[in-house]
Amino acid sequence: MIHSEYRIDRTLIPNRVTLQPMEGCDCNPDGSPGELTVAKYLRAAESGAGLIWMEACAVCPEGRTNPRQMMLTPETLPAFKALVAEMKQTARDTCGITPVLILQLTHSGRQSIVPMTAYRHPLFEQRKPSGDEHVVTDEYLDTLPPLYAKAARLAVEAGFDGVDVKSCHGYLFQELLSAFHREGRYGGSFENRTRLYLDCMRAVKAVLPEGILLTTRLSVSDMVPYPYGFGTTPDGALDFTEPDLLLEKLVEAGIQMLNVTVGNPYYNPHVNRPYRKGGYIPPETPAEGLSRFETIERHIKEKFPALPVVGSGLSYYREDLMEQAQRQLTEGICDLVGFGRMWLAYPAFYRDYREGKFTPKKCCVACSKCTELMRAGQVSGCAVFHEYYRDLHKRVCGRS
Repeated sequence: MIHSEYRIDRTLIPNRVTLQPMEGCDCNPDGSPGELTVAKYLRAAESGAGLIWMEACAVCPEGRTNPRQMMLTPETLPAFKALVAEMKQTARDTCGITPVLILQLTHSGRQSIVPMTAYRHPLFEQRKPSGDEHVVTDEYLDTLPPLYAKAARLAVEAGFDGVDVKSCHGYLFQELLSAFHREGRYGGSFENRTRLYLDCMRAVKAVLPEGILLTTRLSVSDMVPYPYGFGTTPDGALDFTEPDLLLEKLVEAGIQMLNVTVGNPYYNPHVNRPYRKGGYIPPETPAEGLSRFETIERHIKEKFPALPVVGSGLSYYREDLMEQAQRQLTEGICDLVGFGRMWLAYPAFYRDYREGKFTPKKCCVACSKCTELMRAGQVSGCAVFHEYYRDLHKRVCGRS
């Protein structure tokens, strides 16, 4: 089943394998793809994956997580056009397919270079201090829908097949979902807390031509206790009440595919990236995290059977990777299977699987050294299997 085509309206995805957005912090200062960015995405194009979900692309300079985050502007458009064209040609030449390419649009909010927060958050501020002066005004938030629409128009011009309005992992839209105590038009009630996300979704939808996908990557639950997390109870357990209401609104706004994630990697990284090894000791077993992903995805497919779902959390499985992916597709847990850390470590994993050459020893070891590089302010990649990033990790982090 993993090799079968999947159609969403006019868009034909050649197979069910999705490469998840993995930010490399390796673009040029103007936001155009840098040398490492281009090399990474050409490896992705050679993978044989039917869907390549490209990394977070800031819609404005102040919304960037770092000075090398991707940003699509009229000035950087030619570089994006060239990359998209080269990726599709590379995939045709090596694998005989044309992959679907999604561009993820984002505002980094609390994780911006200068924090731009939805509200004062006592839990998150223990990790990254911020003050009243960093809480964004309603007037600033009002300016964002046109910026998302502008970026979406440029994405279409660049040749992307779809646009993701991102709300996950504690960035601005996701944090607004839990702004229960914020005053004004963007806090308090469910309508207010979802206002900006849905307004930007509608603004993007209005500029997308027929045949271009509108998608979103959503943290269905922050796994942070209410009232400081979305989709949770006061003791931090899953609560589907508001996520279900939000998904209804998103479907009404026109989303055609949902990429599921959960948690906040800046606060509870084990939730969306179950650990196999490393210095971080998570408060739950990997099995609990993997089970949570399946519980969430099953719930969504039961509640919204017509909504295509990209599943997540699969990179942990290593030697059982493809068998677990096949199982989830066969059981109807999700419609497409997403791999993040895996493709940084072993870009050819799917092509090798199709050709009978899949090598478990090349698979991601789930150590999160790629994230350690990012947190250290460096370019990010697999520091286990790729020499450049391995040497960088040794220099910066002091261990192999």
